[in-house]
Formats: sequence, C-alpha cells, structure tokens
Amino acid sequence: MAILTYKEAITNTPKRNIIGYTLFCVSTLILIVLDLATSGQGGIGPYIGICVIVVAFGVATALVQGGGTGDLSFMSPEFVRSFIAGLAASGVLTSALRLMTKAVFGKSDDGERNGAMLFLGIPAFVGLLCTFLCAFIFPKLSTVKYYRMKAASEGSQTVSADLAVVGIQTEQSQAGDDTQERLSNKQLFFQNIDYALEAFLGHLVTLSIFPGFLFENTGKHQLGSWYPLVLITVFNVWDMISRYFPVVKCLRLPRRGLMVGILIQFLFIPVFYFTAKYGDQGWMILLTSFLGIFNGYLTVCVFTNAPKGYKGPEQNALGNMLTLCLHCGIFAGVACDWLWLIGKESF
Repeated sequence: MAILTYKEAITNTPKRNIIGYTLFCVSTLILIVLDLATSGQGGIGPYIGICVIVVAFGVATALVQGGGTGDLSFMSPEFVRSFIAGLAASGVLTSALRLMTKAVFGKSDDGERNGAMLFLGIPAFVGLLCTFLCAFIFPKLSTVKYYRMKAASEGSQTVSADLAVVGIQTEQSQAGDDTQERLSNKQLFFQNIDYALEAFLGHLVTLSIFPGFLFENTGKHQLGSWYPLVLITVFNVWDMISRYFPVVKCLRLPRRGLMVGILIQFLFIPVFYFTAKYGDQGWMILLTSFLGIFNGYLTVCVFTNAPKGYKGPEQNALGNMLTLCLHCGIFAGVACDWLWLIGKESF
C-alpha cells in the first residue's frame, strides 16, 4: 500500500481494483483446494501454503481498499461513506456467518472444518462477483463516467484507460502529457496531517482491543464459547450503523472536533481492562458497542471531510494516503494487542 500510495498518480486505479478482487477470489479458492487436497491435515507444507495465501490477502487488501477509497474520493462524499460502511458491513456478514456455522456445525464431527468450507465458499463467490462488476458494469455507469471525466479534465492519469474502454477520449490523452498542476503528496500530507494522525491513532486504539483482547481477556461467562463471538458481532453491527450517523447533518463532526474524539477514544484502553477484570458480560457488551460506534463514526468523518476542496487527482492521492495511515494504525494496534498477554501463563 505504501508503494501504491507513492505511485498513485501513474497507477491505473480501475485495473488495480480488478486485480485486487481477482486475487481475493483466487486466493480464497486456493485455500479451499489446499484443505481438500490435504484432507484437513496439518503439517509444515499446508502451513506454509496458508501463510502464502494470507500474504496474497494482504496484497489484495492494499490494491482494493486504497484503490477504492482513492477512486471514490474524487466523486461524492456519499460514495466514500457507503464504501467505508461496506467494509463494516462485511464484518457484520462475517460475524453472522460465524454464528451460523457454529450453530449448525458446532456439535457435529468435523463440524468446524465443514463450517469453514461454507464460510470460505461465500467470499469466493463475492470476490468473483466484484471482479465482474468492476470490469464490466461500474465503468459504464453514467455517474462514474461523469466524475472520471471531471477528474481527467483536472489532470488525473488514473482513470484515462478506463474512460478509453467505454469510448471516451480525454483531452489529456489527445493532447499529450500536459496536465494541470497539482499539490504533491508531501504538500497534501502536511495540509492534512491532523486527518492522517486521526486515521492512525483511531485504529491503533481499536485494533489494540478488537478482536484480540476480546478473545483473550474476557474470562468465563454465562454465554460460554459464544461470548467472544457475540462481542465481535456487537462491535461490527454498531461499527456499521455508526458509519451512517453523518448522513444527518447535525451529527457531522467538524475538523476541530475529530481530534478530541480520537483522544477520548484512548480512554477505552483502561476502561476495557477494568471492565474485563471486575465487570460482568453485560457491561462488556455495552462497552464493545461504544467502541464500535466511536470507530465507525470517526473513521467516516475523517474520510469524507478530508477530500473536500481539492481537485480530482489530489483527492485520489489523499484517499490513498489516508488509507495507508489507517492500515499503519491497524498494524500498530495489532502489534500492541500482544501487550495484553504480558505476564499471562498462556503467553
């Protein structure tokens, strides 16, 4: 994602998205084939194969998430909001599938493996569908063509190839390499350093708690093995719902208020610790709901506020840049997640 962000001005964004979705689909299918070929047995060979597939998922995420956010950033803020809400909706769907497979296969012989195969079959189909839509349907929509023509007229090189596919020759492609001046990535970063920090810090806090802490530090409760799954589902549901809060104009958080919200979010770390130690499952479910609300609401505010006032190529670059900061926060948060295990016997 860092490489693609650096090279975003000369990267064919539509092709980048198609390659990413194809990689998602193929990697998921290979994971199913690997399990079938080994009959679900372990060993160093299958483990290395799974690690390679996980790397492919990481590359696919870098292609699609940065490309999708950048592509929609020069369109309407509502499109960015829907894309980001879709990321949360995928979490809700994943949680629903996990609950369903546990209910159906949980007590049967080889139940977890059968549930995983069903679990993987659905995203493989979704990946194939997304590849088809990105390649043949999305570029032909009149709204998409309008915004891409507008971005091309402002000097964007990332959409020209896709416009040519649907029979539209831009002035830029006809006249040569003359493009309008745009702010450099460095200038964009320093003008929006507060948004970059907010994307980073917000996900640092969230991923230092979710999902690792919720699985490792929740103790024993009445819900038993269902308890962590319920917590994950509650987080994902409220994360998705809160991403639509800014649709209501009075609920939109101004630029100055975003950093305050992010700093408040840091209070979740000690509160989760003491709730896990002294509270019951009801308090933890409530607290997890608030974590989901903060994460979803602040994320969509950052990504819809930042591109305003810039030209298409700059908005595309800014979308990629903020996505990179978000994933740096995710990486740092997952690394910090291990700190909860210090001093525990299992560690």
